[in-house]
Amino acid sequence: MKEELRRDHAPTTVPAGLTDAQVQQARDKYGKNEFDEAPKESLGKKIKRSLSDVATIILIIAAIISLITSIMQNNGHYFESVLIIAIVIINSVLSIYQEGRAEAALNSLKGLEHAEAMVKRHNQVTTVPITDIVVGDILVLENGKQIAADAKLIETNELRVEESALTGESDAIEKDESEISSEDDPLGDRLDRVYRGTAVVNGRGTGIVTAVGMQTEMGKIAGLLGNEEREQTPLQIRLAQLGKRLSVIAILSALVVIGLGIAAGEPLLTLFMTAVSLAVAVVPETLMIIVTITLALGVQKMAKRHAIVRRLPAVETLGSATVIASDKTGTLTQNKMTVRKVWDAQNDQVSSDDELKHQLPDVLKFGALSTNVTQNNDEVTGLPTEVAMVNALGEYSEYEALQSNFPKVFEIPFNSTRKRMTTVHRIDDGYLAVTKGAFDVLLPKFPTESHAKAEKMNEQFGTNALRVIAVGVVKLSDISAEPTEDELEKDMTLLGLVGIIDPPRPESAAAVAEARAAGIKPVMITGDHVVTASAIAREIGILGDGDLALSGAELHKMSDEELDKHITQYAVYARVTPEDKIRIVKSWQKRGDVVAMTGDGVNDAPALRRADVGIAMGETGTDVAREAAAIVLTDDNFATIVHAVETGRGIYGNVRKTVNFLMSANMSEIVIIIAAMLFGWGSPLIATQLLFINLVADGLPGFALSREPVHDNVMNRKPISPKESIFANGLAGKIVINVMLFSVVSLLAQGYGIHTGNPAAGNTMAFIVLSLTSILHVFNIRSDHSMFKIKFSMNPMLVLMAILATVLSVLLVILPVTQTLFSFVPLNGWEWLITIGLALVPNIYWEIHKAIKSNK
Repeated sequence: MKEELRRDHAPTTVPAGLTDAQVQQARDKYGKNEFDEAPKESLGKKIKRSLSDVATIILIIAAIISLITSIMQNNGHYFESVLIIAIVIINSVLSIYQEGRAEAALNSLKGLEHAEAMVKRHNQVTTVPITDIVVGDILVLENGKQIAADAKLIETNELRVEESALTGESDAIEKDESEISSEDDPLGDRLDRVYRGTAVVNGRGTGIVTAVGMQTEMGKIAGLLGNEEREQTPLQIRLAQLGKRLSVIAILSALVVIGLGIAAGEPLLTLFMTAVSLAVAVVPETLMIIVTITLALGVQKMAKRHAIVRRLPAVETLGSATVIASDKTGTLTQNKMTVRKVWDAQNDQVSSDDELKHQLPDVLKFGALSTNVTQNNDEVTGLPTEVAMVNALGEYSEYEALQSNFPKVFEIPFNSTRKRMTTVHRIDDGYLAVTKGAFDVLLPKFPTESHAKAEKMNEQFGTNALRVIAVGVVKLSDISAEPTEDELEKDMTLLGLVGIIDPPRPESAAAVAEARAAGIKPVMITGDHVVTASAIAREIGILGDGDLALSGAELHKMSDEELDKHITQYAVYARVTPEDKIRIVKSWQKRGDVVAMTGDGVNDAPALRRADVGIAMGETGTDVAREAAAIVLTDDNFATIVHAVETGRGIYGNVRKTVNFLMSANMSEIVIIIAAMLFGWGSPLIATQLLFINLVADGLPGFALSREPVHDNVMNRKPISPKESIFANGLAGKIVINVMLFSVVSLLAQGYGIHTGNPAAGNTMAFIVLSLTSILHVFNIRSDHSMFKIKFSMNPMLVLMAILATVLSVLLVILPVTQTLFSFVPLNGWEWLITIGLALVPNIYWEIHKAIKSNK
């Protein structure tokens, strides 16, 4: 039936509708009018995903080795394996919990869908659930109602449909059953068709349902979502690379130590314990937890700024964005037709929207008078252009006053053939006929002497992508009982022109400028016309000097190779399809760009999923778009994206600081163990001591480091390349220097014990030196400036955690119970003095280094 309807002309009379038997047959053949729901990720899969990174796998292996060793030695020491597994579980729970919170917040955004629609069955109009509509049903369309299925129109009466959710075009489309469209026509040009998810904004009509459920145009777009796999975020890639490097280091270190142990004749079980120690030393156990907490804190910050993050890594990915590809309608613009300029032909004066607040010219007053709008719950409803003219009057009471002063007595409605509307109003000395409509249609009806100026103003308005409406009037002393257009539309006086557009959001231009300053290229991808899109893009700064606009028709003629070659030349992609949007996003990604895609309509959803970060609008966005996105803006504010970029960049900076902080101590532990064995001293650190350093001396300050505020203006820097290593820009060198400093002072402490004939005291001193060195190091890495120039009050939690870690480390050594558990011995006053002095060496070095660097 669907294909037959596409081939045949619309019938001249409305059919009686389907019988119950026919409804059942159609449902059996074409299915129900509902979308296939994407399978929800099970708890098991979420747990598996959270445990799949390399660093976590190394921890699990270390725990298994520790457990096996304890069982083989039958010593009952299961402390290490229990701690490691606890760390893995905590990290997994935190990640899954945050995702669950985000999903709950997203679900709260879902608006109530229209649950019912009207169809004609058994020659009677009846209301049925949307899901019960079948192919072949006669769908009854009414003003203000959402369309429940795709249909071929068979009858229309002033029917206009707003299709921005599907096509991205802001103007309502006038529908006409007499038009014949084809599958090759863009959706926005199929005037004899209506589609699920769009809304009737004027008139009424009927149509034969041609597609339901996943076969509708909206369903096809929803189906595209399953074909687009999410790629790993830059942070996930970097952490995975770090995990692989750590695994290589762990294996090589273990081989070295095992070789040294065999050469020294050490027993096999001792070598196993050393292998566990190395595994514990290599892997920064708290890194994944701290990264998760850092991301979660970023999520909280963004939530306060009206952004819900559905997937944690998206926060950092947004900070790495190099391209923000934005939809136009509802994202950069208000999705609300507004009067932008008015030309008063009587006084030859052009007024902007701001100036209209002080003086209303007759062209606007009478243009607004000749409308059919209503007010519901303080909102003016009707055709978007008519609503725009009435809203331009200021208060709705102005419109009501006009209606009262000029009561309407007759109307010749707008239609696609006339392209104009005429209303007749009673005045004191007769009647006033007001006609408004398309400029080219009305121009011949005005005196020829007014044509030149009118044409000039029309061209000027058109250059700014304004939709131009001409308004004219004629006074009549009397009218016939059924006046014709020839009677009412002759000898008219031109009052002027009204220019209407869906204007940019007030904050869009500033947000675009800030994005450019941050090294991010903003581009517009829209289903709207290229002229309109270019005008908006130029106004807010997206389309600059040297930038080009590309239409969907031009894009279809280009091969992927051509598009990839010239992609950077285009800042506007107009009149494009959902498939085009995916193609554009992929082309940018091939260059190595990190693409953030914003949108609100169903037509944006596939590209939202394909982009590195999909950002959907919460207020005006469709459920399909929200489900496809990684971030949802609850205020639909484009500027919120820029704030989120800043948050993301700050988070990545804190992740790098965390890597510096943890890797400096962890790599030092390996060097210390191997060097001590080479010296013949034996390892000064056992597995439980290493775990304590990693969890307490590193972990507690590290957790507070996740709260570190942004000290520098990160939005004045270029985006971080996704190909850039986490160790780039000198971080690797800093870690190497720290490892050398930490290792030397720790080995000096151990060497002192060996020299004085008390190796147990030397091992205890080495533990304290490494613990305190690591704790104090957190203040070094807060900034490239002296640690005393960054106020401690900016992150009081960091100070508290450092003090707590220090106290716990000291107590561990001096309390008899923990001395026995962790194999420590008491230290005398001189040994404590040497220990503290050695622990301060790295901080002293970095303060001198920073002072020299700042004076250059």
